[in-house]
Amino acid sequence: MYLFVCILCFAFPINYAEAQTKKLPVQYEELTAPEFILASEQSGKICIIPMGILEKHGAHLPLGTDLLDAREISLRAAKLEYVVVFPQYYFGQIFEARHQPGTIAYSADLVWKLLEETCDELGRNGLKYIIFVNGHGGNNSFLEYFCQSRLACKNDYAVILFSENDDPDVTKKIESLRKTIGEGHADEVETSILFSHRPDLVHLEVAKEQSGNDLNRLSNIINGYTGIWWYAKYPNHYAGDGSIASKEIGDLAINNSVSQLVNLIKSLKADKTILHLQDEFFNKAENPLQTKQKLDK
Repeated sequence: MYLFVCILCFAFPINYAEAQTKKLPVQYEELTAPEFILASEQSGKICIIPMGILEKHGAHLPLGTDLLDAREISLRAAKLEYVVVFPQYYFGQIFEARHQPGTIAYSADLVWKLLEETCDELGRNGLKYIIFVNGHGGNNSFLEYFCQSRLACKNDYAVILFSENDDPDVTKKIESLRKTIGEGHADEVETSILFSHRPDLVHLEVAKEQSGNDLNRLSNIINGYTGIWWYAKYPNHYAGDGSIASKEIGDLAINNSVSQLVNLIKSLKADKTILHLQDEFFNKAENPLQTKQKLDK
């Protein structure tokens, strides 16, 4: 039998790469080392890092809401347009919620180094495009600055922060379905998003136990920004009213995000510009006095 199998193998050689590409896991942690090589090629050397945080979301949503949503969106997009999705990443900026139970607020230098070394390691493993899919509003400024900081020294990968555009049609549909007003944190829309894919983690019966009203306690400060602004407005770390959830609203929001993320992935797979421009920039940055200041005649 063994000899017969071997003869068949020589007569009909197996293309293992072709056999694997149709069934590769999208989740980084589920790939074997040989599969990772194949996944890198099939993905166009693209990896998504879904990013969230561990923080209070009212009394009715779990601490990991942002991460659960970001990962769900990333996995759905990856299954439509193959890329590798990094494991759960909850190291971000959340100092404003340190007064609430369950919050994990790592030091600023550790948060920075973890993301920097994670990206460097992904780059060392041959991945060229690293997409941040961020589910946490407190990360917004941090991640934009991190993207800019990648220009401080030469590297051979690019980081891209997924930036979702407002879709007027989707927004209009969601607004027509809403029963509460105002945007916030753990509000009707955010509650609906988690409810649409993890209803088992949503506890609407306790959503009204705490207030999500804006206390506006810094209304006397004009033309100024301070770190305590969020606590001054929402000390319960809850903004809006999450006592109502609609699967339809959640589905609309998630599907819109997935669609736009798929568009980004496709554009990066076809991209010939980002890495080229980065290399050009880094080369010029080594000797800025050689950078032309006048147009050629």
